[in-house]
Order: sequence, then C-alpha cells, then structure tokens
Amino acid sequence: MGGDNLPISAPLTRKTPMPLLSLFWPMRLFFESCRWPRKWLGLVLTIRVDICIRQAVSADIPALQALIETSVRRLQAKDYTAAQIESALATVYGVDTQLIADGTYFVAESLSAEPLPGESLPKDPRASNVNQPEPVIAGCGGWSKRQTLYGADHCAGREDSLLDPRCDAAKIRAFFVHPDWARRGIASMILEACERAAGSAGFTRLEMGATLTGVPFYRARGYKELERDRGSAPERGHDADCAHGQTRGPISRLRRAPG
Repeated sequence: MGGDNLPISAPLTRKTPMPLLSLFWPMRLFFESCRWPRKWLGLVLTIRVDICIRQAVSADIPALQALIETSVRRLQAKDYTAAQIESALATVYGVDTQLIADGTYFVAESLSAEPLPGESLPKDPRASNVNQPEPVIAGCGGWSKRQTLYGADHCAGREDSLLDPRCDAAKIRAFFVHPDWARRGIASMILEACERAAGSAGFTRLEMGATLTGVPFYRARGYKELERDRGSAPERGHDADCAHGQTRGPISRLRRAPG
C-alpha cells in the first residue's frame, strides 16, 4: 500500500456540526418524550466535532464490514425491500480489499465524539491510548484506477485491469456512512478527497454505480445519471454474474466531467 497513492500529505481534519443532544442522551430522550418535531432537535445546542479523513488499512476491515452492513440496512430501507438489501449484502456489498491495497480507500473518523449508549460505531483498530477517547469510524469511501464499477471481494464479474487516465473515467467506489453520522457532511469530505486524488493521478472524468439512496447526493455534486440497471432482471453479463441470479435493487450509473 504505497504512500505514493496518498492524495494528502497528512490526514485531513475538519470540524462538522453535531447536535449536543446526541452526546447527552438523557436530554435527547427528554425532548423526544415531549414529542418535539425531530427537526427541532438538531437545532438545539449544536457543537462541532473533529472529523479526520485518512487512508484505510487492512486492520480496518472488520470495522468497515460492520459499518457497511449497518449503513445498508438502515439508510437504504426506504429505497429497497428487505429481500433486496439482504441479497445485495450477500452478493455485492462489502469491503473491496483491492482498494485498500491500492491506497485509494478512505475512512472518516470522529476524533472527539462518543456514540450514544447502546450504539456501536466501529472503533479505529489502531487506537491504543487509554487516556484518549477512541476514534470511531463514521464513514468510508474511495476511488479506483481499475475497471470494476462496484462490488466487494465476493462479487463476481470483477475487472481489476488498470484504467487509462487519458481516455477512461476513474471510479468512485463503495461510499457508506454510519446512520448516526448521516447528513453531517461526511460523504462530501470523503468525495472531495477522492476527487482530488483521482485528479492528481491524471483522471479528468469520474463515474460510479450508485444506489438509489445515493443518487440525490451525487446529483447535487454535479454527477449526471447515464443509465439505470433495474437489478431484478439484469441483462448485462457483469450485472448477472454479480447478482448471481438473485433479486437485487436498481443501481444507477453516473458520471461527471470537467466543467
């Protein structure tokens, strides 16, 4: 995992808003018991927490797998059926270790916030100082210089041959945010790091295979939808192999070019 692929000289750190009520859970329970509209809760005593973007390492894999499963089951439930979600987790979603080996996969860590009691945000496996709060992994995502559009190690139909920056689009890959950190700018921070890194590698175009849940986010960042794979009855060989004939939800292909 060579350092030459690192797009930033050191891990990027940024402060992101977080409602204080999410830290002081008795207050949150009180306000929720009063039946306040949920949108009001996010406006009460908002603080800012440090978020660090760093390269993923092999030791992160168990935490990343747990984060991905939690993210998919909770955040994609409004766009996909339970059967589609479980099938996708079994055949498509998961960790792509090639991205980690290439040095093109990133994690977003919270450096100063604690999860609510009973919640299990994945911990940074490298943390060892008992006197400091353990960082928690709030999200992950990456980019790729290889042909594979989407899919974890266990997804069939992978194409790991290298892309040509002169004529190919780099791939934006495997973005997942823990539900407790959704809509706090985590995905935007990771996407910015990926776009910079791909640009430094000579790529001028970017594309991805996005879930229906992710399409609005990418559209807002300037990506345009090219086509939509319906999923349940794939016609192209790669989709059919990757889904193994199982029911899977639609995936959209988006692209962004300069200007």
